[in-house]
Amino acid sequence: MRIGIIGAGAVASFHAVAAARIAGMELTAVCDLLPGTASAVADPYGAAVFTNYRALLDSGLVDAVIVNTPHGLHKDMVLAAAAASVDVLVEKPMAIRLADCDDMAAACTAAGVKLVVGQIQHFLPEKIAVERALATGELGAVQMVHDFRSTDYRPGHRSDWFFDRPMSGGGAFINIGGHCLDRSLWFGGAPAAAVRATTVNRFGAPVETDGTMELSLTNEVAVSISIVSDMPRNVDELTVVCERAVITADPRRGTYLRRDGETTILHESGPEDIQAGFTLQLQDFANVVAGGTPAVSLAHARHIVEVVLAAYESAADGGPVALAGSPAVMPAAASALTD
Repeated sequence: MRIGIIGAGAVASFHAVAAARIAGMELTAVCDLLPGTASAVADPYGAAVFTNYRALLDSGLVDAVIVNTPHGLHKDMVLAAAAASVDVLVEKPMAIRLADCDDMAAACTAAGVKLVVGQIQHFLPEKIAVERALATGELGAVQMVHDFRSTDYRPGHRSDWFFDRPMSGGGAFINIGGHCLDRSLWFGGAPAAAVRATTVNRFGAPVETDGTMELSLTNEVAVSISIVSDMPRNVDELTVVCERAVITADPRRGTYLRRDGETTILHESGPEDIQAGFTLQLQDFANVVAGGTPAVSLAHARHIVEVVLAAYESAADGGPVALAGSPAVMPAAASALTD
């Protein structure tokens, strides 16, 4: 499989290394508006450099692309890839509007190409350790999930597009919160039924820099998510409370299980963990292109966008917002998303 990367910033280097590690895969093209940025990712692999993504898609050099661009560009780029009969792995969030998610899925289905959303949390070693522990059934049912993330949404400490709502779709919620929702819904075991949210705009930022979400899932599991900017220390801790144990997962430390007064280490984090996650994610994409089932459904990726948008509505109105379009009750227009 010949892979192209559209958007050479952020995590592009992780995707490039992953492509080099997977048998039968080759990075053949990289596109970025800044040719130097594209070259930095492309040159170690002898890949061609483009500054126009449509030229990359029309070049005949790629069988599939990874879309790694600002959120607001995802829809147009996925539609262009579908029109070029090129399979697509698009970074999260899937899009910034539900209608865009539906259009992307429909276009790829009509063109007969595969579409996968890069929800990296499902492939990180410390989160896989949580999944394995829950799958044994020995810990009992999940009762609560708490997710606490720090970030930095001070203007000047991120690219300008993060603060441009039409391009980003929002601030910390749609970006960092997308990761939190992904793993919290995953381990909570059900879609969200309702969300209540509060957002804070600090540092003069035009988008939210901090916020909290309280979710009730359709299986009555309670989920709480907190995102705080510019903290004294970096925090990235997920806590899953089960009937008979508590699990914590932190990419900087690892995954720990506490049961009956005793702590068990399920995974110790190491310097290769993030790259291992991106490699597993790209291998999953290759499996999907070959006819397999994705580890993360488009319905789940779409639902994350739905919950974020409902959280923004709740923060604006001050009350809870019910979600009618969860993966359990998908609208007819989105039937292509159920895979």
